[in-house]
Amino acid sequence: MKNVDYIIVGDGYAGLFLAHQLIKNNKSFVIFTEGRQSASQVSAGIINPVVLKKFTTFWKAQEQIDFLKDSLKEIESYTGENYLINAPIHRIFHDENEQNLWLRKSANEELSHFLDQNFDRLNVVKNDFLSGKVNQSARLNVNGFFSSLFDYFEKNDHLVKEKFDYSKLNPSESVYKDFTFKNLIFCEGMGVKDNPYFSEIAVNPNKGHHIKVKLSQPIPENITIKKKHFLFPTGNGLYFYGGTYDREQLHHHIDESAVEQLVKGLSEFYPYDFEVEEVHFGFRPTVKDRRPIIGRHDTFSNLYVFNGLGARGILNGCYFSRDLFRFMEDDIPLHEEVSWKRFQ
Repeated sequence: MKNVDYIIVGDGYAGLFLAHQLIKNNKSFVIFTEGRQSASQVSAGIINPVVLKKFTTFWKAQEQIDFLKDSLKEIESYTGENYLINAPIHRIFHDENEQNLWLRKSANEELSHFLDQNFDRLNVVKNDFLSGKVNQSARLNVNGFFSSLFDYFEKNDHLVKEKFDYSKLNPSESVYKDFTFKNLIFCEGMGVKDNPYFSEIAVNPNKGHHIKVKLSQPIPENITIKKKHFLFPTGNGLYFYGGTYDREQLHHHIDESAVEQLVKGLSEFYPYDFEVEEVHFGFRPTVKDRRPIIGRHDTFSNLYVFNGLGARGILNGCYFSRDLFRFMEDDIPLHEEVSWKRFQ
């Protein structure tokens, strides 16, 4: 039998940022991965403190941004890479009313650090009413982040490449197959619906598509453009554009209507020819109050859940991984706003 402090089931943002907390605190662990691309791994990697439909912010936005930047520096110390791409979001305004709303909101103390009061005219794309820059916004190098961390886990015997088998778990004895453990955390995204211990948690799938396109006229490399969706370069001459939100069409194949929506959305502000080279989709685990679901099993005190990160998987996964770690190690209570008990 191999004894570890922690077993993590799931390889998205929740699992990887929790693994970082364990590395930082010298805890032994293994992380189970099926090797399939999770919603996290096909995400845009947008780091954004502003809700760009209404020009509002959200709970603990500044704290989450600050903590993420510190955590990425810590991760760099053992992977040798920093995955933060300083390419701020430029939100294209639809009309003068949006300009005026942005300016009014930027005078609000909560938003003054995020909404730049100086508007910009972007090259190449249509932006007749200019664009507003979101300060402190950025992107994560998603491919680099997952690739490097998986390499690190594998080199240090943290990675188990197999599907987790619930029937082989004995929580009363803290045993799973040939592992003994102190705590086990399920970070499975929508896979939690097959989990007999936490299948009833209040997460719902939200299907998101994005396309990768080849643009005939390149856009600036150092920004992320947002109108209906996000547009930015990904390397190899391709650009990411997405993603959609769909709570109805939840089958596991591409929705042509979503692709059409994206092509139409891009055409509205990109006036040149482009070709769709790739289409990707994933299922975000979302919660009705837009906050994560974290907690300890009612019967088995060694089983935990970390889920419901939604569209803010990077910020939520990073910030609340520390809260979960403190809860497990020191019994420091979770915020009521993220406890899974709030829906019981």
